[in-house]
Amino acid sequence: MIRFKNERQIEGIRRSCKMLSAMYRELIPLVKPGAATIDLDQWARRWIKQAGGRPAFLGYGPRDNPFPGALCVSINNEVIHGVPSRRKIAAGDLVSLDCGIDLEGFISDQAVTVEAGKVSDAARRLNTVTRECLKRGIAAAKAGERLLRISRAVEEHARAAGYGVVTRYCGHGVGFDVHEDPQVPNVPKGPNPRLSKGLVIAVEPMICAGAGDVELLDDDWTVVTADGKLSAHWEHTIAVSGNGPAGEPAVEVLTDELEW
Repeated sequence: MIRFKNERQIEGIRRSCKMLSAMYRELIPLVKPGAATIDLDQWARRWIKQAGGRPAFLGYGPRDNPFPGALCVSINNEVIHGVPSRRKIAAGDLVSLDCGIDLEGFISDQAVTVEAGKVSDAARRLNTVTRECLKRGIAAAKAGERLLRISRAVEEHARAAGYGVVTRYCGHGVGFDVHEDPQVPNVPKGPNPRLSKGLVIAVEPMICAGAGDVELLDDDWTVVTADGKLSAHWEHTIAVSGNGPAGEPAVEVLTDELEW
């Protein structure tokens, strides 16, 4: 069931999103060759605590195997949910970061893929196209229209560039919990609710240099490409709020655009 948010609740989620983007602006410069992913995670934990929030991903999931970090750090062929460890980032890596903040009960979600040092032309193109998929998906989101317009825009751009699209995992509702209804797939398949006022969702293309098929590693968290090829991941939290002309419903991007 979709849990719609009122304007006060969207404002709470907006503040959480702005905090998350502010954290990323300081974290991204630390993603460089030689950095251990566990150190990035520990840094994020400290930053969030000092800012007055709580890491939304830390301890999330099944009771017998909760996620052990505040930050998902997925490298190269790792698509999502990479577990922080002593592994060090190497020059040329594509490093996907995914994080959420719980700020007074309001949850944000954002992902970015960072290029560590000088990357190959192929890696840079994949990362660029994935980011474009996110922008096109959001541009297709119109208040009153259907959700799968987003999915269609993402898939069409990825396929036109010759890339695979991950279909086993997708975007989702967010705001009160880390994952809520509705699902936001990256291909136009499944339920197709209207983008109505109060809807808050995370749009997150996961695009691969190969076919887009994925496997789950033995840690039951890290998702990798089945063919071992590169993947990239970008995400924004968006809302259908009353910020349009004369208070009409409009799609608003709550997390900030990130540059480095």
